[in-house]
Amino acid sequence: MKQELIDKYNVSVPRYTSYPPANFFRPFTQEELLGEVERSNGARDNNLSFYLHMPFCRRLCHYCGCNSYPMQKDEEIAGYVEALHQEIDILAGHLDRSRSISQIHYGGGSPTAMPVSVLKELNGHLLSLFPAIDNPEIAIECHPGYLTEADWQGLVSARFNRFSIGVQDFNEEVLRVVNRTPAELPMDEIVSILRAAGVSINMDFLFGLPLQTASGFRQTIERAAALHPDRVTTFSYGHCPWIFKRQLILEKAGLPDAEEKALMFRNAREVLHAAGYQSIGLDHFVLPDDELAEALRSRQLHRNFQGYCTRRTTGQVYALGVTGISQLDSAYAQNTKSIPEYTADVSSGRLAVRKGYRLTGRERIVREVIETLMCNYHIDWAQLAATLSLTVADVKAAVNYDEPRLREMEADGILHLSADALEMTGEGNPFVRNVAAALDPMMVDTDKKFSKPI
Repeated sequence: MKQELIDKYNVSVPRYTSYPPANFFRPFTQEELLGEVERSNGARDNNLSFYLHMPFCRRLCHYCGCNSYPMQKDEEIAGYVEALHQEIDILAGHLDRSRSISQIHYGGGSPTAMPVSVLKELNGHLLSLFPAIDNPEIAIECHPGYLTEADWQGLVSARFNRFSIGVQDFNEEVLRVVNRTPAELPMDEIVSILRAAGVSINMDFLFGLPLQTASGFRQTIERAAALHPDRVTTFSYGHCPWIFKRQLILEKAGLPDAEEKALMFRNAREVLHAAGYQSIGLDHFVLPDDELAEALRSRQLHRNFQGYCTRRTTGQVYALGVTGISQLDSAYAQNTKSIPEYTADVSSGRLAVRKGYRLTGRERIVREVIETLMCNYHIDWAQLAATLSLTVADVKAAVNYDEPRLREMEADGILHLSADALEMTGEGNPFVRNVAAALDPMMVDTDKKFSKPI
């Protein structure tokens, strides 16, 4: 990765986990949401994907950009869990019961801060209401800092089949300065427990934190590769202290510069490719027989708020819990950030939605273009137009197709451009967000603030 490219393209651009990004959302009502939920029953992608937000953490990490809260009193946690069950029932009343669950995902916060029995009951509730596809993905984000062998085995018995382990870094000094508790068990023991259960193992790492260096992070990734998890993610730390005030603590500790951070990613990619992993999207690495690798080869990779997925597990996302964002065919809707407001609303029989966005026809086209590029690093304009039942001219007219700007990126080695296709170069892949932003009509003269790609 050339320094001149970092200097030019390491600018504020959206992450594009949704289109439009969440900072374009506006006030949204329960009536609007229920209308969109009912419309979603007739959408093209008809599977059900449920996201459950568990906001509680035993200890808040300074870097966290998630909607996380300190642990509450037992009765408040019990009230929150009961509200989740009630919210499931409210939504189920507006969903076609013949639709199948393809994905259940728990995020946070720290979902594993909750008792395993609570998670098992929630899975059972959802799976009692709807059929499921063969081998649905039931995934949970795990903080290994507080989990014993019995806890890991209990999660398997609760029907989880994909475990995303938030390692972040094997260097305990790095973890200390960011206020994260190291793993309770040695990581090789955790892997052995999960391997014996026959489930999929993801390991998540974060680069760009205080005390991290390119050589130190390389050692962390070498250790991860030796453990041979099914997937590895190397997330770039997004520094947004204007949103998450606790991140200011990390500025005092000192953050690595963009050049050092880029070298961390390059080293991680080099180590993982040498170990047989393939790159998926911005930050995922998978083994060649992984279904994500096959989806990328066939240019059928998909992405939602929970990460990369295949068309097999793709579903419209119905979010449950505080701050959860539903990601439907024609709209987004986000619940309140207040736990008391959430439990009070749902306990009274109302959904706790506060913000959302209904996409126009043009915006749905732009979403397809940006999602295709972000997932597959390639746009075949004719193929995409056929999928949307439009002409190529219609698709290009919907986006901000600024050919001189794209030609400039081509001259910089970021992409290849022809009349038929747009394709990222290997060297340009880390700047795919920049190319997506160049195609995005909403980014013309915007005053919105975003994180940087590196």
